[in-house]
Amino acid sequence: MSEQILPLDAWHRRLGARMVEFAGYQMPIQYEGIIAEHKWTRESAGLFDVSHMGQLIIAGSEAEKGLATLLPTDFSILKEGRPKYSLLLTIEGGIIDDLMVTRRGDHFYMVVNGATKAGDIEHLQARLPNGAFLDHMKEQALLALQGPKAVDALARLAPGVEALTFMTGGVFMLDGVTSWISRSGYTGEDGFEISLPAYAAERIADLIVEQPEVKPIGLGARDSLRLEAGLPLYGHDLDISTTPVEADLVFALSKRRREEGGFPGWERIAAELVQGPIRKRVGVLVEGRQPVREGAMVVDGEGNEVGKVTSGGFSPSLEAPIAMAYVPLASAEPGARIEMAQRGRIYQGVVTAMPFVPHRYHRKGAPQ
Repeated sequence: MSEQILPLDAWHRRLGARMVEFAGYQMPIQYEGIIAEHKWTRESAGLFDVSHMGQLIIAGSEAEKGLATLLPTDFSILKEGRPKYSLLLTIEGGIIDDLMVTRRGDHFYMVVNGATKAGDIEHLQARLPNGAFLDHMKEQALLALQGPKAVDALARLAPGVEALTFMTGGVFMLDGVTSWISRSGYTGEDGFEISLPAYAAERIADLIVEQPEVKPIGLGARDSLRLEAGLPLYGHDLDISTTPVEADLVFALSKRRREEGGFPGWERIAAELVQGPIRKRVGVLVEGRQPVREGAMVVDGEGNEVGKVTSGGFSPSLEAPIAMAYVPLASAEPGARIEMAQRGRIYQGVVTAMPFVPHRYHRKGAPQ
């Protein structure tokens, strides 16, 4: 893939970001340091540039009908302005991508992963009916403001956003710029995702980081934050060889759709829901101080590979190494002890419930 330039490329460099290649783009991995940025986001508010994500519009008279054949979402109960986590699946039940889909008036707004967006668009266009059409919103940037003080900072610039609750969204004016803002994110913290015209991204980003609660945050801290929150990363913890049941993502399958089917892979998924999968994604607390990284093997007592670590690193919040791994179902209960092998060394770990760090989303009915 040829390298592409994001709307905020020059902005990141002006702020001193260390840039790396990611999903075909140059993106900031850190500004002042991953651990400092991680802790700042947990304590205050961090601004992330996620413009590499694919923002799509699916519209037309058959848009809903078409999406219902491709996603395990119950569109009959999908309310206006309520983002829903969903999955694109193969006919074998493997995960092509995880995504967010929102009903917005006469169309659906979908956000897909940056590394998979070209394939997702091709997959959707080949399967949507003639009465549905897809628009890739290349002219839009996407920002994420995350952390317990995100609402304080954003409410000064976009009055009314404080009324949103977790997984709700709407149209707001942000310094005169029409923006779609949802109260959602990928860190486990309260926060917002902001879709706005690319031409205004630098000006709005400047305004946001001028707020005393906010600092710019890079990809490094985004990864450690989402790992602590127990949130999977496509291409690492999820792929086409993984089913939603194995990945512990059954909540992404609407209850009616789980029972009635009508989406790709339903037969295998229904069987796994009844019989249990062979393996399952779990959280692991790694003993000692040394992190176990992606690719490490989960092994049995004889050293045979029985699973794999898919994400791993040091948790700045817990000050301990943590990981996600796929393990045999018999070892998937919290408290189970497992062994992991990496570079000739054996590591001990304990299966634990995720998230590692409690989510702090602002849910409906919660005190502000």
